[in-house]
Amino acid sequence: MPDFWRNSGFHLLARDAEGRLVATDDFFRAYLLRPEIRPVPESGPRELALHEALMAEPRREVSTADLDAIEDEDTRFNYRVLLDFRRRLMATPTLEACYASIFSGGDVTVPPLFIDQLAQVIVRNVLDGTDDALEARAGELFYREQKASVADGAALLADRETVEMHAAGGAYGSLGRLIVEAQTPMKAVNLEVLDAGNAALYWPRDQRHDFVIAINPGQAATRAFCRVVEKWIAHFARVAVRVEPVPAIADEHWAWHIGLDAQATALLNDLWQGEDVEPGRLARLLALFRMDFADPQVMRADIAGRPVYLALAMDEAGIVRMKPQNLLLNLPLAAAS
Repeated sequence: MPDFWRNSGFHLLARDAEGRLVATDDFFRAYLLRPEIRPVPESGPRELALHEALMAEPRREVSTADLDAIEDEDTRFNYRVLLDFRRRLMATPTLEACYASIFSGGDVTVPPLFIDQLAQVIVRNVLDGTDDALEARAGELFYREQKASVADGAALLADRETVEMHAAGGAYGSLGRLIVEAQTPMKAVNLEVLDAGNAALYWPRDQRHDFVIAINPGQAATRAFCRVVEKWIAHFARVAVRVEPVPAIADEHWAWHIGLDAQATALLNDLWQGEDVEPGRLARLLALFRMDFADPQVMRADIAGRPVYLALAMDEAGIVRMKPQNLLLNLPLAAAS
């Protein structure tokens, strides 16, 4: 099977008996080698000593005095942020448990960078063994923002950071500027669209994030996205669901929905409540899905057997910021007995 996303840290982790990820010393060391933490030639002796001690013993206790002794103020701040995150990781048995705990208390205090990194490595675990490149590309939505372009009813998603890098003068600088400044549809400027026919091209470029996918009913990438959602839910909740794209919600007994991002959540809430939605805002709805549970008995009794509708949307700037945690927080599961 193809290997992919080496930069995720997946290969530095262990697995427990249920296939969930367990942090190792090498995984903690990888954070110490990030540019925000790794010493530079100007680093002071106390900073160097702390870094060396942590590299030797990544789980060692770090006192307030150790942190206060670091010479550079920015580095002291970065260490505090990292050590708070390390403390959270060490307090939970798996990375999946750590990820879920971030959202369990209401206020999210973990920096988005760490949340996205956790999502990436968990999706990598979820997809381990896949030979479907479209699933891997669709999985990028779980941890990387996308730039959407809609033309002739077709919604295309490109990696936001890649588009903006090109716009700033990368290999596709003029192309990127067309997209960012003129909002030119990506298809019109010949960005490479990944589909079933050329999917094998993804593997040698898996960390370049330079493929576009179409996210419309009937598209192979859309079906792949559905499979990733199914696997994500099965991995966390241990329940089987089936997700399929739908053109609209034509259900007089619409009982439950989950927005896959903040925009979609607000739109679905308004539509469900019968509010009038301005056409321009409605046009930002990129994709709708129907999710059915294989076993209705695992659902809340009041909606057991009913479909759950999902939606993906972009904001006014065409940015898609998926929140995969919504698939965990808002599942209509029966209370554990």
